Amino acid sequence: MMTTYFIADLHLAEDRPHLTQLFVDFMQHKAPQAEQLYILGDLFDFWIGDDENSLLIETVKTQIRNLVKQGVPCYFIHGNRDFLIGKKFAQDCGLILLPTYHLIDLYGQKTLLCHGDTLCTDDVNYQRYRKKVHQKWRQWLFLHLPLKIRLKIATKIRKKSKQDKLQKTNEIMDVTPKTVLQIFQQFNVNQIIHGHTHRQNIHKIPPHFTRIVLGDWGDDASILAVSPQEIKFIK
Repeated sequence: MMTTYFIADLHLAEDRPHLTQLFVDFMQHKAPQAEQLYILGDLFDFWIGDDENSLLIETVKTQIRNLVKQGVPCYFIHGNRDFLIGKKFAQDCGLILLPTYHLIDLYGQKTLLCHGDTLCTDDVNYQRYRKKVHQKWRQWLFLHLPLKIRLKIATKIRKKSKQDKLQKTNEIMDVTPKTVLQIFQQFNVNQIIHGHTHRQNIHKIPPHFTRIVLGDWGDDASILAVSPQEIKFIK
C-alpha cells in the first residue's frame, strides 16, 4: 500500500537511549513499508557539526543508510536544534536535505512541509535568535571552533533555552494564526505539515485549510502515516 511517513522532534541524545531504541525499531520494522520518509527537523537534540562522531551519530547514519538501500528515500528539513546538519552527514547516509519550506504533491494534495519554528512569530525573542544563528558567517565561525568549545556553547544554549521556555506562555510558543494563514496564501496550498510545537493534532481551519502538527517522541514514537485513502497518527 502507498504510504508516506512523517516524523519530527525526536531530540535524540546520548542521555536518552530509549529514544534511540524507538528510532531504531521504527527504521527497521516500520519505515521499510513506506514509499518515502520525511524527517521535519530536530532529529537530534543538538548538532555541533558534521565532524562530530559518536555511537549515537553512527547508529542514526546506519539506520538511514540501510533504509535508503532498501529503496525508501529519506528527506530532511532542518529543525531549530539541528540546523547545522550539513552535506557531509547527508552524503554519509544518503539523506536528502530540503529547504526551510518545501512543496510536495502528496497523493494529489499540494502540501507544504516545514519544521514549524518559522510559524511562531509571536515569539519575538526566538525569531531574533533564529535570524542570528542562520547567518552564514556566524555558522562558518562556529563550525571552525574546536569541537570541545562548540560543545560547551551548545550546552549553554540548551540550558538557556530551557530557562526561557519556563517564562513563556503556551500561546507564544505555539504557531501564530495570522502567520499560518499568510503562509497558506503565499504558497497557494490548503495543507501544511510541520513539527516544532510538539502538539500532535490535525487542525481543520475554515474555509478549507488543514494544518497537521507532528508530535514529539517520548514514551512512544509519534508517526504520521499518509496514504491516498487516509491521514492518521500511529505509534
